[in-house]
Amino acid sequence: KSNLSKQTFDCLGCADMSESRYETPPASELQRLLWIKPGTSGHLDEVQPRIYIGDMYAAKDKHLLRSLNITHVLNAADGKYNVNTGASYYRDTGITYHGVEAFDMPSFDLSPFFYSAAKFIKNALSTPGGKVFVHCAMGLSRSSTLVLAYLMIHENKTLVDAIKAVAEHRNVCPNTGFMEQLRQLDKQLHYQGSAV
Repeated sequence: KSNLSKQTFDCLGCADMSESRYETPPASELQRLLWIKPGTSGHLDEVQPRIYIGDMYAAKDKHLLRSLNITHVLNAADGKYNVNTGASYYRDTGITYHGVEAFDMPSFDLSPFFYSAAKFIKNALSTPGGKVFVHCAMGLSRSSTLVLAYLMIHENKTLVDAIKAVAEHRNVCPNTGFMEQLRQLDKQLHYQGSAV
């Protein structure tokens, strides 16, 4: 039996947050939400229509990306000591590239990249036939954090609903620092009353 609080279940049951007072759950309860319904652990998974999360192996497989008609790649592990692809790597594919040099450590502040990454994803989906692949090294923490932030910022989802939407399709696990940063974003968006 799950140890999730009644408040979290109340939030999970709400199709429309106006039916209940929504409060951002504690990080420990949000972590448990990630494993309510096991998703997959492939190199690449479609977690929302036209939004894919995956790892460095999928990121380097240009044939795979072409076969899926990926038009945009968001690398959440950009840089020499991470997944060093860059725009030049995809030049012959027509893929639009955006890199975020982030490290998968709880002390790393990924939140300054939430809005620029969300804008990149939104622009990708606004492109006719656009599909975006968001990746990091393993496709678990950095990439999923940026997709969750996008869903919260541009699709007006609460953090609980964003986690449910993604975890249904892929095993993801933002590190404890990233989860706390997402909690702060959730609180900010909740108190502002509307997303940007």
